Amino acid sequence: MNFLLEYLKHPRTIGAVAPSGNALARKMTKPVDFSTAEVIVEYGAGTGSFTRELVINRKPETVLILIEQNRKFCRELEKTFRNQPNIHVINDSAEKVNLYLKKYGFRHADCIISGLPFTSLPADISENIFRETIRAIGSKGKFITFQYSMVKRKFFEKYFRISGVLHELKNIPPAYVLVMRNFK
Repeated sequence: MNFLLEYLKHPRTIGAVAPSGNALARKMTKPVDFSTAEVIVEYGAGTGSFTRELVINRKPETVLILIEQNRKFCRELEKTFRNQPNIHVINDSAEKVNLYLKKYGFRHADCIISGLPFTSLPADISENIFRETIRAIGSKGKFITFQYSMVKRKFFEKYFRISGVLHELKNIPPAYVLVMRNFK
């Protein structure tokens, strides 16, 4: 499948012209405590760059909920991970994360990894996603996302406490990984 073609058709919801690289995928999953995680959610799973790292590092009983709006990407994810246990591919908006956590028997996610392009998403959609993410991670979970610049940092800080920032220079373009928690 042509990632660039999907970007050209949906530039506001697909924030890059190519999938994230392996170095960024490793950096995004570094803050995840795989030894204790029962459920990990991924927003904007795309073609599975971050998902592959999650699958490699998770315990087989850890549930992965992949939420992706692009139908073609969902079909590719289903095909790629069809033989993996405890992976649920959801063709929907990250705004409905709590609905899917409940559906699969969880009150909170241990971690939410996001590949969503918050710089290009409309502010009201980002705000809805953040409000739902606050509920979804509860008092102990982490929200991890990446950005190519820190221009949205203040926007993130309205909703979350940034507990760490990692920089990945090997990605093209270089990226910042933000590790966030709830204020409570």
